[in-house]
Amino acid sequence: MAVSLDSGGSGRGRARWKPKAEINVTPFVDVMLVLLIVFMITAPLLTVGVPVDLPETEARNLPSGEEPLTITITADGGIFLQETEVELAELAPRLRAIAGTGYESRIYIRADDGAAYGEVARVMANINAAGFTNLGLVTDPIER
Repeated sequence: MAVSLDSGGSGRGRARWKPKAEINVTPFVDVMLVLLIVFMITAPLLTVGVPVDLPETEARNLPSGEEPLTITITADGGIFLQETEVELAELAPRLRAIAGTGYESRIYIRADDGAAYGEVARVMANINAAGFTNLGLVTDPIER
């Protein structure tokens, strides 16, 4: 709350304190600037961390309401579960450990455009053999 200093016209020289009905927005602006900086720093960190060159297709986007489980296959054949590199033999046990009793959500496979088709097929077969049937391939939309 702001305060106004008024002599009051009484002639005695005593000051009177009167409340002012003005909103002080400085603390609000400070908080908003801090939040802006926090979101500017954290937003780039929310994307999946393994960089791949996805193939471009005309497929439309699927709706997703939760954090997806992604498996990335790089051009040199590296396999990543989220951002952790794993061997093909370790992939199914790690997926079972993550899923616990079951995983009904879609598992997204991000394969580099230069990845061998056989490697992508082996990864998908390994996941399917582990009991996960809801698989999706991630692509980039064609820019027109």
